[in-house]
Amino acid sequence: MRRDASELAHRLAREAEAVCRHYLSNGKREGRYWLVGDVHNTPGRSMFVRLQDSTKGSAGKWTDAATGEHGDLLDVIRHSLGLRDFRDIADEARRFLHLPHAESELVPQLPPVRSVVPVGSQEAARRLFAISGPIEGTLVETYLRRRGIARVHHGGSLRFHPRCFYRPDEHLPTETWPAMIACVTDLDGQITGVHRTWLDPNGFDRVGLGKAPIDTPRRAMGDLLGNAVRFGTPDDDVLVAGEGIETMLSLRCALPTLPMAAALSANHLAAMLLSSSLRRLYIARDADAAGDMVQATLLNRAQAVGIEAIPLSPRLGDFNEDLHVFGLDTLRAALSVQLAPEDVSRFLRLPATVV
Repeated sequence: MRRDASELAHRLAREAEAVCRHYLSNGKREGRYWLVGDVHNTPGRSMFVRLQDSTKGSAGKWTDAATGEHGDLLDVIRHSLGLRDFRDIADEARRFLHLPHAESELVPQLPPVRSVVPVGSQEAARRLFAISGPIEGTLVETYLRRRGIARVHHGGSLRFHPRCFYRPDEHLPTETWPAMIACVTDLDGQITGVHRTWLDPNGFDRVGLGKAPIDTPRRAMGDLLGNAVRFGTPDDDVLVAGEGIETMLSLRCALPTLPMAAALSANHLAAMLLSSSLRRLYIARDADAAGDMVQATLLNRAQAVGIEAIPLSPRLGDFNEDLHVFGLDTLRAALSVQLAPEDVSRFLRLPATVV
């Protein structure tokens, strides 16, 4: 008998902890929740999965506090394994549940992960960005230098707040930490959200530190889906799009005049809105399963509307890691063989002064 997505999700929810242990193995159980970095099984505590039914929600439902994304355990299977076709996701769910495979027939399309935009969050994001100050001479510059980003070509998209509120969870008091504030904008340049990276004012004397010693030092709020943190002119004909802020700032070190956008997560990068003026899109993918998914999705979306799409691949995990380990000259050399020839001459040679 055919089992639809709702029935599979319900069956998985009955085994929520076992599903999490298998597909989100980098997390751990705490009370009635499974905590992990994100739906791609990244280590951390930003995403929580409800393991038991309660008055607050059903078992198997999850929310990522950093991005606002949420979904069910079918979404966990999809993203943790980088699957795109529902039939593959359903087959994997049936394999895990020891159910027989469905007969060959049409199956429903899995809905996209939904983005939660709490009422007032966009206005709160605009207020936070407005009261924050320039990053020059602040902990933000120190933090980015420790990431190998010596010159920050951010075009006004980054600011610094010396005492940004951080609430660990609903049961603990609010703390304040210095933070890098990045504005998320739509294609018209309107601020729709912000991304916060809390920093440790005492952590720069020790190798490898810089973020505040808290469970989720990165969080975003506002309307993120389709939007991005943008560096450079958003309506240019060429754009580089990637996931992380540090990844895109690393590329800006080598290509300071080429417009770029950081979508903040793999899911949001795959769903990022593309300008009607865009003729070439570079996909600055991370070297992981989520990067494979993003590349395939954006290639298809771009080609469907007549935009040339070209993947950019790092040697290590991402372009910030490449910059930090190999240096700027090696990063430039690696990019020179991946860019279209006309963009090498247009963007890769540094001008005497970069505005």
